[in-house]
Amino acid sequence: MPRHIACLSFDFDTWSGFAARGMTTPTPVSRGEFGLVGARRILALLASRGIQSSWYVPGVVIKTYPDACNDVVKAGHEIGHHGWSHVPPAWLTPQREAEEFARAVETIVELTGGKPRGYRSPSWDLSDRTIDLIAQHGLRYDSSMMGHDCSPYFVRRGDKVVADAPMVFGETTDIIEIPISWSLDDHPHFEFIRSKDEVLPGLSNANAVLENWIADFEYMRRTTEWGMLVYTFHPYVIGRGHRMLILEKLIDELTRMGTEFMTLDQVQAEFRTRDSAR
Repeated sequence: MPRHIACLSFDFDTWSGFAARGMTTPTPVSRGEFGLVGARRILALLASRGIQSSWYVPGVVIKTYPDACNDVVKAGHEIGHHGWSHVPPAWLTPQREAEEFARAVETIVELTGGKPRGYRSPSWDLSDRTIDLIAQHGLRYDSSMMGHDCSPYFVRRGDKVVADAPMVFGETTDIIEIPISWSLDDHPHFEFIRSKDEVLPGLSNANAVLENWIADFEYMRRTTEWGMLVYTFHPYVIGRGHRMLILEKLIDELTRMGTEFMTLDQVQAEFRTRDSAR
């Protein structure tokens, strides 16, 4: 029987992503803090629809807003590893990455009482060491790569990639990749960011973006017997009024299409069961 799954995931970054870009003045900090307002709206919407979701929270955010993060836990949502800071691992030294990874695990244990099951890299930029850290700390999945659109797969480690030679594939690990896409992320569609070096235009028409999000799910339904799609949202982005309306419309349209809503941890567990049965 066909089975099609939607994962609603929320990167609860608040100001940490701006700080990682060096944007620590009052306005970008306040912009990130709007995520606290957005999170309350999102939790209320999810509760009204009876949906469990996955939240990826940097350690610095958990320590800054423990009550808001505890609200996510009390509502029954998954808390995933999203770094200690929001600095991408690829920017960190090996020692700093290892230290931050471990510190974030400890912070999530303090919040939830257990280790996280999954990892999502800040800015979706893994280093060549990150998969090893995920395995060393006993996490079961990653959600930072884009090798498929609607099927999990097992992650490789140790690929050799240079510009002027064929790629050499590394070994396959036991870590499940639950793939993501920038096109299914609210941030590039909606957020205007101006810095000294770049401008990210954002500010797209929300209903046009909604059409794309629904169309990707419809394509998966037409082409797969079993498939899953991950939507990535940021509370300070999707939490704005007109965007909350499209999130509500997305949930209701997917529900009408017979969608099963699951956390990413639930998906990785189901995928492992399916893979072992083949």
